[in-house]
Amino acid sequence: MAASRRVSVFVAALVCCSLVRLSRCGGGGGGQRAQNYTSMFSFGDSLTDTGNLVVSSPLSFSIVGKYPYGMTYFHRPTGRCSDGRLVVDFLAQAFGLPLLQPYLSRGEDVTRGVNFAVGGATAMDPPFFEEIGASDKLWTNLSLSVQLGWFEQLKPSLCSSPKDCKEFFSKSLFLVGEIGGNDYNYAFFKGKSLDDAKSYVPTVAGAVADATERLIKAGAVHLVVPGNLPIGCSSAYLTLHPSSNRSDYDSTGCLKTYNDFAQHHNAVLQDKLRLLRRSYPEARIMYADYYGAAMSFAQNPKQFGFRHGALRTCCGGGGPYNFNPKASCGVRGSSVCTDPSAYANWDGVHLTEAGYHAIANSILNGPYTSPRLL
Repeated sequence: MAASRRVSVFVAALVCCSLVRLSRCGGGGGGQRAQNYTSMFSFGDSLTDTGNLVVSSPLSFSIVGKYPYGMTYFHRPTGRCSDGRLVVDFLAQAFGLPLLQPYLSRGEDVTRGVNFAVGGATAMDPPFFEEIGASDKLWTNLSLSVQLGWFEQLKPSLCSSPKDCKEFFSKSLFLVGEIGGNDYNYAFFKGKSLDDAKSYVPTVAGAVADATERLIKAGAVHLVVPGNLPIGCSSAYLTLHPSSNRSDYDSTGCLKTYNDFAQHHNAVLQDKLRLLRRSYPEARIMYADYYGAAMSFAQNPKQFGFRHGALRTCCGGGGPYNFNPKASCGVRGSSVCTDPSAYANWDGVHLTEAGYHAIANSILNGPYTSPRLL
């Protein structure tokens, strides 16, 4: 019973996961060209959601809609699973775009962009989880395919003819993820082994690639597809899957097997994206290496200003990593740090605004996007 309660609280924590006007962008195999985005559309889970989960199920998930979530930049909860902005917010601001409005609470003007991501969302649809016996762990049925359906319903509001749509989407940026991490998390919550989860990778990564292709067929030209984060560095995983064997941890203190698993997913996803580039040479399909970007500050936290390291959470209920499944961030018994910018880890599953800012900078200006975004 106690173990079940810890897993339930962990699930709740999980599902919550200078102006650049003109950039030099490498094509999916062609030469470089200048690009000025006039709109942006994003899909994914809690790493990208800016409020859809709270709107869709306010009663089943209220923690992220309360303080201290949103304390840093917005000074109020917004539905983001962090103290402030996410990678998608930093990308929008970098290109001079407004912060993306959640699809479920959008205004009349959607031509500058919309966020379709939902906290807890999966790359796979509910029947997949029924098949593996994990459907009871789902926190939302608003999967990636549902989000794509929302986009297709919205498309007539963006452009009215094939010519108009071609022109409109030639200046639009699509962020397809991060998505897929929850597919594995729900499997782990159900007691599936790493080998079990590894057998799902081709299907899950395939769903992300299929979504990318579906967007290309709908007119998308510029697409950023992120990989998964190093879950072995998550303080939730470190707390719930401790090992007495020091060799199970790498030099940063992260769990090797779970990080190896995340890298395996990312490698399979990249293989599928390479095939897509061959099929659609006119599209710019950019892989964003969230794993590599996050590991850069996990290995050298002080260089990024993370004085308290990358593994200990800012908001939590105590323990070696300040993650307590009985007192997760926002729940009675937890407390929040006074300076979130000194932490990379926000609540045990999601990053702080400073952590997301580091990843955004890495994919905008560093070597962590292939082909390069700028």
